[in-house]
Amino acid sequence: MKKNHGDKKLSLIGSVSLGTGVMIGAGIFVLMGQVAELAGRFFPLAFFIGACVTGFSAYSYVKFSNAYPSSGGVARFLRKAYGPGTVTGTFSLLMYVSMVIAESLVARTFGTYTLRLFDIESTSVLVPILGVLLIATAFIINISGNKIIEATATLTATIKIFGIAALAIAGLTAGVFPSLESGAAGMTDSVSVGGFVAALALSILAYKGFTTITNQGGDITNPHRNIGRSIILSVFICTFIYVALALSVAANLGIPEIVAAKDYALAEAARPVFGEWGLWFTVILAIVATVSGLIASVFSASRLLAMLARMKQIPGMGSRVANPALIVTVLLAIVLTILFDLTRIAAMGAIFYLVMDIAIHWGLLRHLRKEIDFNPWVVRFAIILDVTILAAFFVLKFNSDPLVPAVSIFGIVMVIAAERLFMTTHTDSNGVMHMEMEMDDSEMSMDSKDRTGMNHNSQQGQV
Repeated sequence: MKKNHGDKKLSLIGSVSLGTGVMIGAGIFVLMGQVAELAGRFFPLAFFIGACVTGFSAYSYVKFSNAYPSSGGVARFLRKAYGPGTVTGTFSLLMYVSMVIAESLVARTFGTYTLRLFDIESTSVLVPILGVLLIATAFIINISGNKIIEATATLTATIKIFGIAALAIAGLTAGVFPSLESGAAGMTDSVSVGGFVAALALSILAYKGFTTITNQGGDITNPHRNIGRSIILSVFICTFIYVALALSVAANLGIPEIVAAKDYALAEAARPVFGEWGLWFTVILAIVATVSGLIASVFSASRLLAMLARMKQIPGMGSRVANPALIVTVLLAIVLTILFDLTRIAAMGAIFYLVMDIAIHWGLLRHLRKEIDFNPWVVRFAIILDVTILAAFFVLKFNSDPLVPAVSIFGIVMVIAAERLFMTTHTDSNGVMHMEMEMDDSEMSMDSKDRTGMNHNSQQGQV
């Protein structure tokens, strides 16, 4: 996929808009109810702790981005840490799949909230149909170029941030502020510690959109500084919005009411404050948020897939059609949107993301201490947090919905097998992998400063 050098690059504001667009697109509007179902009255605290865990994770991505900015983002980070080979390809594809899962989550959220205007339940077949139409719209916008993407992302991010902030403030003003005592009682009566820890997995999924910023290395101005800044700013903005809105929902609805309407909890929470106008206001915000979220996610995921092809971690896509990575990404998102409901989509996305996240931290800690200046204790703590939350979430889903861990394990095994099989096509009779990376001009200019760091990793990654 060749870059159009005449196309305007993303500014810092545009990059933050894309990051917050992905995070807010699904995180608030569908995960709020699912987190409340697991964490009870303490679900606002789950979003705050999830932000803290995300902060430790973001540390590694900021360090990687400052050192190796690239349109391949996570894929390039893994290549730097593990070298080219099965390990890099496997975890890169897990990241890609988690991004596509997030797109289907956003698409179904769009369908669910839109149908609330007509009092149609989220089980309707119209939900995936509307989701597919939104994905098609995101495809059209993405093939229009960076200028259209940035203008759309900035406008929609501004609308939804101010709109959601207004909704949160109004909810807190009109509702009864949830007390610590009542929250503790709810936690003790109906929520286990394991359930609360598992709720953190979904709250972290609400923040994972910050990783899409790492895929903007070839499309953002001054990437060595602005990618890291974009990550930090996006996480801070979304933390404030998530916690404020969670408190607003808790002030106006009881936990049983939130769980009963978990796929559209924000629309129900707006009724006590604004009446029927609150439903319309929230649905419009949801539509704006999901549209911008999907545009941003498709943009970043397609960049990641294109980078994997240039890195020869997946088969080449050829040049018969323009932007084949974008087409593949959109088609996969459509399939997932049709096949799975919101709860299962979110659960699988959380599992894939946490597995990949652990690999990122371990690669930085184990293989790049001499190349990148970082605090190893921060990275170690990030690994401990991820492993603990993933284990608790996996056990909970194994007991409540075995299909989710079964499909997740099957997916991971299939990715490993496919990557290992594909790697044999690059291995000669002497056991040497030929993984020379194809790069466009922007990638080569960014790669020249750290080319020497690749050599010592290339052998250890040939798994």
